[in-house]
Amino acid sequence: MADTYRLITIPPSHFCEKARWALDRYEVPYVEQCHPPILHYLATRRAGGGRTAPVLVTDVGVFADSTDILDFVDGRFATDRRLYPTEDQQRREVTELEELFDTRLGPHTRRVAYFHLLAHTRLLLDAALHRASGRDRAVFRGSLPLMKLLLRRGMRITPDGAARSLERVREVFDTVGQRLAEGRRYLVGERFTAADLTFAALASPVLLPRGFGAPLPSLAELPASVLPLIEEMRDTDAGGFAQRLYRDER
Repeated sequence: MADTYRLITIPPSHFCEKARWALDRYEVPYVEQCHPPILHYLATRRAGGGRTAPVLVTDVGVFADSTDILDFVDGRFATDRRLYPTEDQQRREVTELEELFDTRLGPHTRRVAYFHLLAHTRLLLDAALHRASGRDRAVFRGSLPLMKLLLRRGMRITPDGAARSLERVREVFDTVGQRLAEGRRYLVGERFTAADLTFAALASPVLLPRGFGAPLPSLAELPASVLPLIEEMRDTDAGGFAQRLYRDER
């Protein structure tokens, strides 16, 4: 049995959700240490990571990337439900798709989500401050204009940037939809893999699926201007696929 690990997260982060999902899937004991964005830097660096979350602190080292966390958890805890197939060709397919989603989907769903969240302070605070310490809550609330400015600058959030990111998201959804059109139940092979988990987790900001590992806004809480986007993405083949994975695999 593993020691209880420590997972440092930004609760609504979809990359943190990717790591949480793997840990939960294999029932790995861990404690989640939650921080608002920007304020997480001190915790991740003290733990031996960099500026990004998640960071997983274990008895055998520190893993500071969601893909590294999946690989570690899968190698140490998986039995008959491996996220990475042992067959070489399938493993290459899984890792190539995971890299595609990490680089071409995750950054863009994040930018689209924050573009809308930053315009609605209550929704931002509800998501960012989940299980945060009293100190983090006070600092984040007290410096909210600065926090918003830093988030906009750090993710290059502008109306034009959000529009371009939404097009990138649609392109990846189309790619996934094309694979599913071949009659696949999963993206690679006949079972759930890291490719499926990564797609569903990183698509979550534009789907708001039930089962996400931290509170997300409900459709009833969203401003009317955002609803058509969520409905559009949910109605795609890829969006329906991700929602099924949350229902059946999460």
